[in-house]
Amino acid sequence: MQYEVESPVGARVRINGRWRDYFSGCSYLGLQSHPGLLGAASVALQQYGLGTATSRGGYGEHPLYRSVERAAAAYWGAERAIYYVTAYLGNSILLQGLQGEYERIFIDEASHYSVWDGARITGAPLHPFRHRDPGDLANQLRAHTAIGERPLVISDGVFPISGEIAPAPDYLAVLEEYEGGTLCLDDAHATGVLGEHGRGTLEHWGLGGRDRCYAAHTLSKALGSHGGVIAGDAAVLERLGRRAKALVATSPSPLPAAAASAWALDFMRNDAASRARLRANVARARAGLGALGWELPDSPVPIICLRARSGVDLAQLQAGLFDNDLCVAHVTSYSSTPEGGALRIAIFATHEIEQIDRLVEVLGRML
Repeated sequence: MQYEVESPVGARVRINGRWRDYFSGCSYLGLQSHPGLLGAASVALQQYGLGTATSRGGYGEHPLYRSVERAAAAYWGAERAIYYVTAYLGNSILLQGLQGEYERIFIDEASHYSVWDGARITGAPLHPFRHRDPGDLANQLRAHTAIGERPLVISDGVFPISGEIAPAPDYLAVLEEYEGGTLCLDDAHATGVLGEHGRGTLEHWGLGGRDRCYAAHTLSKALGSHGGVIAGDAAVLERLGRRAKALVATSPSPLPAAAASAWALDFMRNDAASRARLRANVARARAGLGALGWELPDSPVPIICLRARSGVDLAQLQAGLFDNDLCVAHVTSYSSTPEGGALRIAIFATHEIEQIDRLVEVLGRML
């Protein structure tokens, strides 16, 4: 079936001519349609037009791009931030920009396509390790790292279908054996969600500000806007900007999108209520869905993965839920999808308790 979204994205969405409860996508904090975000974008469109029509640097610079970087630096408590057109490029920017500071890349085998693309483009030797397995990472490091070589480990922070969190402290413990080892995370699904302030996987594990730990963030999911951000030490980011071709050779985000991004970052820096609502909703949904027979971890991640199990037709369940105006995703091939596929359920801060309870109730009746 082909789905057409005919309204703004939120907890209720008009799809194929009907209003439905929406438990898909990545609008975890419900900011995509927030009046403040839309207002910032609208003002920028009227004042500046759509874009600069050239890449950044020279005449491609603009106050709105600088405002995003200032807001990102403030949000992450960092010296500086860099803003780029799509978070898909974040791993390429990190790995290109850090070249000369590592000799080999070790990558979680279930990592997102953007992680693999970013690693391959460097030309460095690339070694996969078993998904979320620090022991196998240690084995791969011992097997492939020569004396004096500096390894770089890269992974998703939160995996987009399974909803699992990378065991970053365990990876760092393994890397302690190697002087100059580096950890990089694609934090697309952790940005705005994990950690006390929503700063992502490193904050979740208490690793914020740790030396040689980097994360690439997205603004288009929980933060409801557009583009990607890396925040950190000014000297490191200067090297990224100088070495990463993806930064200087791409057109930047549209100016209204940049204005929306700056607004979202400022909003999140001063907003704890949305994260609290999200976590309460996630806990309620996990408890209800877990009671239906799935083993679900106690996790704040708003991605709930209902794995294939004996006697359950996931495709039929997804179709039946849609017929009851409940939208979830049936995934069979995306990165981090477990064997046999899964129903991926996304929980938003803007979901009402009644919506979550109805999802659980209808799914229980179908089972």
